[in-house]
Amino acid sequence: METTVIDRLEAWLGAVSGLVWGEFMLVMILGTGLFLMVRLRAMPLRRIGMAFGQLARGRHSRGEGDISSFNALMTALSATIGTGNIVGVATAIGLGGPGALFWMWCSALVGMATKYAEAVCAVHYRETDHNGRHVGGPMYYIKNGLGQRWVWLGGLFAVFGGLAGFGIGNTVQANSVADALSGSFGVHPLVTSAVLMVLVGGVLIGGIKRLADVAGKLVPLMALLYLLTGFSILALHLPAVPAALALVVDSAFTGTAATGGFAGASIMMAIQFGVARGVFSNEAGLGSAPIAHAAAKTNSPVRQGLIAMLGTFIDTLVVCTLTGLVIIVTGAWQGSAEGAGMSQAAFSGTIPFGGQLIAICLSLFAFTTLLAWSYYGERCAQYLFGERVVTPFRILWVLAIPLGANMSLGLVWIVADILNGLMAIPNLIALLALSGVVVSLTREYFANRKTEPLGL
Repeated sequence: METTVIDRLEAWLGAVSGLVWGEFMLVMILGTGLFLMVRLRAMPLRRIGMAFGQLARGRHSRGEGDISSFNALMTALSATIGTGNIVGVATAIGLGGPGALFWMWCSALVGMATKYAEAVCAVHYRETDHNGRHVGGPMYYIKNGLGQRWVWLGGLFAVFGGLAGFGIGNTVQANSVADALSGSFGVHPLVTSAVLMVLVGGVLIGGIKRLADVAGKLVPLMALLYLLTGFSILALHLPAVPAALALVVDSAFTGTAATGGFAGASIMMAIQFGVARGVFSNEAGLGSAPIAHAAAKTNSPVRQGLIAMLGTFIDTLVVCTLTGLVIIVTGAWQGSAEGAGMSQAAFSGTIPFGGQLIAICLSLFAFTTLLAWSYYGERCAQYLFGERVVTPFRILWVLAIPLGANMSLGLVWIVADILNGLMAIPNLIALLALSGVVVSLTREYFANRKTEPLGL
């Protein structure tokens, strides 16, 4: 009877997710990014080199703020480089076929403009709370940028963002870690839950500065480990890489026929799951990353925007592409494994202990995501209820970890998708309305750049 109830709940939530992530949402996300890219005259694509230069100097950034510009990006990346890169890519390919990877690329390219605009608005409209901390994000640039008539929209984002944190940032991460460690090392989910609770709780006590310090050290190391492993597998399958890329592009416009254990996918399925999982991975348009960038030490919203857009580039165009190609060249996408199991099958079939290595990488990714999203949710809760809610929120966040680790994987992912879509809507509306401000600040910055100091 319990299984029947869960199945019905998943079916109902699946229908809601399909509605939320229907054609309207796809047009909103891709359309907003494309609109911003056009208004900015493709500046995010033309200034990638400059953005990496700003990032290199961002370790010693100057200006008002709580954390360095570099650590702000690492905090944002700690939220995005996670299960979306391993489980999300596998899920997208498993449901939408190899063509889903192409639409993840498309969402990332225009998403760079979206992420840039988010960070520019976050820094430009940020506030300082009673404890001297810099706070910002969609709720603040909606309130301060659009005026009092739109305060309700900022509150709506904060509600959706706070709830979404427990889906995308907490239960999904805990569930994925528990599943990976159980499958690779036989670790019981209760043990995984207990360890995660202790580690996450220990970091949260120190607030954003400790969180940023952990992210600044851990994210580069774990990303490098994963990239070296993935590139090693692609090197061993080098002759198959061109065919894999061709399959990705072809499937994006023709769909994928049923082969092996794969059920086949239509073009619409490739677009839907590619965009949805792409947004889940890089979070461009969700409004989460600007909450971290608002705390950066910087004297220019545009400089932080340039650094922020690299998050989408690194997350999707580099890390997700690597995962997708490994899954395709190894043939794992045609097997029966799903989610993390598909990625583990792709890695373990090529290199010794590949499955165990993926489990370790996934655990590290998910751990940092748990930390970053706790901060996002905390800021949303603070916006709604004031600073007195911070400590109770942190306690509730830690207590939710074992719940996620023992939930149905399908149910967790469906709920996360729904919450992602709901929190994106207020943010996208605000970005469209404030696009003129973003363009104006950008033009002013580049017009005066030669006379400004090089420091951040």
